[in-house]
Amino acid sequence: MIEHIRANLVEAREALDYLINDDAQLANVEAGAILLIDALRSGRRVISCGNGGSMCDAMHLAEELSGRFRENRPAMAAVAISDPSYITCVANDYGYDQVFARFVEGNGGPGDVLFAISTSGSSRSVIAASEAAHAKGMKVIGMTGRVGSELERHTDVCICTQGGRYADRVQELHIKVIHILIELVERALQPANYEQPR
Repeated sequence: MIEHIRANLVEAREALDYLINDDAQLANVEAGAILLIDALRSGRRVISCGNGGSMCDAMHLAEELSGRFRENRPAMAAVAISDPSYITCVANDYGYDQVFARFVEGNGGPGDVLFAISTSGSSRSVIAASEAAHAKGMKVIGMTGRVGSELERHTDVCICTQGGRYADRVQELHIKVIHILIELVERALQPANYEQPR
């Protein structure tokens, strides 16, 4: 058992090292942070979505922007598309592919940002949401685990964290990037939270 535990940790470390040395993806993280900062600074909001574990990540992003990350500060406008009654209503009436797009159509507006997560980059519901967001004049940040995915073609910025054969490594990197993005947003909008105590 110990050898499997160690092998998992080594594999996770290798995936993180790969991302650390991927200058193109680090630049995409920076570009994504700028889109979030610009939207929130302008009084707009962030809408996030994803399926399964990616929905959990979408919810995590929204709750730490609207709630608290590290230190107290004013709430930021962010919501994840995660209400089960809404999702099952739309899935029943319009098909599952429309569960996120319909929300964006009704709630998104120019200057808002859609944060769209799909480890494969091929989720139809997430791609449809990205298309709906652009139709509303929104910006789209995508997070995937595969370079050149279909989702990437429907985003303004796409952050790709390649983590190996399976989605779990990709998701581990996704949550790390999400935390970095939130920190960058806070550093821009609440710089006092990052001043060294005297």
